[in-house]
Amino acid sequence: MSDKVKPVIEAGAVYSRQEAAEALGISLSTLKRLIKNGHLRVSKPNGMRRVFITGESIVSMLDDTAVERGA
Repeated sequence: MSDKVKPVIEAGAVYSRQEAAEALGISLSTLKRLIKNGHLRVSKPNGMRRVFITGESIVSMLDDTAVERGA
């Protein structure tokens, strides 16, 4: 068992792509794929390269993609 504690996803917080990937325990490339495929909503202000991801968007994605027990 790992001693590493995953960060709690707070609905009202705003995350960078790296922070969101770390909170979900996935790679940055997997997170980018989730965004590209429309599973995760992000905000990107005009003229900026930076992408903002709300905790609410992360929680919503997890709720929408929940699987049945035993899957």
